[in-house]
Amino acid sequence: MVTIEDYYVYLFPNYHPTRMITLVYQPFVLTTTALFAYHEAKINTRMRNLAGYMLFFLSSFGVIVLDVASSGRGGIAPFVGLCLIAAAFGVADGHVQGGMTGDLSLMCPEFIQSFFAGIAASGAITSALRFLTKAIFENSRDGLRKGAMMFSSIACFFELLCVILYAFVFPKLPIVKFYRTKAASEGSLTVTADLAAGGIKSQPENPLDEEDQAFAERLSNRQLLNQNMDYALDVFMIYVLTLSIFPGFLAEDTGTHSLGSWYALVLIATFNVSDLIGRYMPLIEQIKLTSRKWLLIAVVARFLFVPAFYFTVKYYDEGWVIMLTSFLGLSNGHLTVCVITEAPRGYKGPEQNALGNMLVFFLLAGIFCGVVLDWMWLIGKGW
Repeated sequence: MVTIEDYYVYLFPNYHPTRMITLVYQPFVLTTTALFAYHEAKINTRMRNLAGYMLFFLSSFGVIVLDVASSGRGGIAPFVGLCLIAAAFGVADGHVQGGMTGDLSLMCPEFIQSFFAGIAASGAITSALRFLTKAIFENSRDGLRKGAMMFSSIACFFELLCVILYAFVFPKLPIVKFYRTKAASEGSLTVTADLAAGGIKSQPENPLDEEDQAFAERLSNRQLLNQNMDYALDVFMIYVLTLSIFPGFLAEDTGTHSLGSWYALVLIATFNVSDLIGRYMPLIEQIKLTSRKWLLIAVVARFLFVPAFYFTVKYYDEGWVIMLTSFLGLSNGHLTVCVITEAPRGYKGPEQNALGNMLVFFLLAGIFCGVVLDWMWLIGKGW
């Protein structure tokens, strides 16, 4: 939805759609994630993720239906409908992002790198698709709307593909069945339906000996959080900073330049591609941050981006803003993967699942606070 912000800014010029969509979305994703994180040990992970992917598909389809029903006109009623769809996306993300992160955490922390790189890849791919659809219809009548709807249709297809892959392909992968069986043997109750979907009807026949039962007992959520508070603060601060700048500030507060209506799209694409590259950088061991102290220092140092963006936008041309945006994306992706992959190491499957859910909650809490700060900036400069 953010990637087609040029269309929504055209339809709803007085409602700040880029910021409003993000603001509406965040409370729903945060509340949903918090509820699941608290009750994580009792949740059927398979049904949680399937429900989330289905809601993603239906919400994506809803974007198209809303535009057709309103004939591509602006106004308060279509905008309220758009906000309701954004809320539904938030609920869907609250199901999927924590569920998948927890699921992959109990398998192998390195898998999380692939998942979070996939999230960034989706941003890069959507930006590329938006460039394509905008270019195809740029000179045609009602071209902005046609490009946005073509983009939304492609996105809707991808969401349906997610439902099919998660329901029928993912649970049958041998490596997935291996780790879920291992998690079940360590006391995880969230993988039972997943094992059944993969053709494994029962847990392994050799339960842990009585002398190992004390070891099998998982730490409570509070104990896990106390042991990993620095990691939680890391992801929180990463996304407070990122979302106070992206996408609202980049989309609306960077002035008018030679790129015209393409400028905001170029900035968003630059961030998405840089974020994707950053999430693959930890695969190079020499530059991967593993020290908890240096991770915290790097996260705090990112707050220098605030004055950097302010003075760059005010005194320099778009080339410098694009370069700074690329550094914002690189640092966001790199530090996110470093924190998320390091935190679960050394824990058993159920604890890794719980910790993954908690870290996603703090990540989303950071996003919410970043969005609020962005709105405070908007209000402070006179709306």
